[in-house]
Amino acid sequence: MASKPLARAEMRAERRQTCSRPVDLVHLSRYTLGDLALEREVLRLFCTQSFLCLDQLRVAQSGKDWIDAAHSLKGSARAIGAWGVADCAERAERLGEEDMAQGRSQYIDEIDSALRATHVHIASLLRSLTRAPVR
Repeated sequence: MASKPLARAEMRAERRQTCSRPVDLVHLSRYTLGDLALEREVLRLFCTQSFLCLDQLRVAQSGKDWIDAAHSLKGSARAIGAWGVADCAERAERLGEEDMAQGRSQYIDEIDSALRATHVHIASLLRSLTRAPVR
């Protein structure tokens, strides 16, 4: 029997393999209980919050600041099913104090790229959700 953290990691990996889009709409729908208005609100909040987290990573002065920003981004991304962003943030969160000075820009670039692709996808989703008929 696998440990709980290992089982969760395997479940996340399986979900990522089945979802090739920047946002897992099945996960998002489960998270919002199928409420389209809530989906729109959560996606908009993510768009705002995610770039704030990226800015916090850019200006992080300590390991704690860096980890807190990466952890917040990871949680926000997982909430909407943005697995690619969540994975980038998780790798950044694990960056050690001694590696921060050297590897920091690489992680920021990786997160920035994933966020931009996700935001483009979310903008498209928001346009289609806005036109969707109310149930």
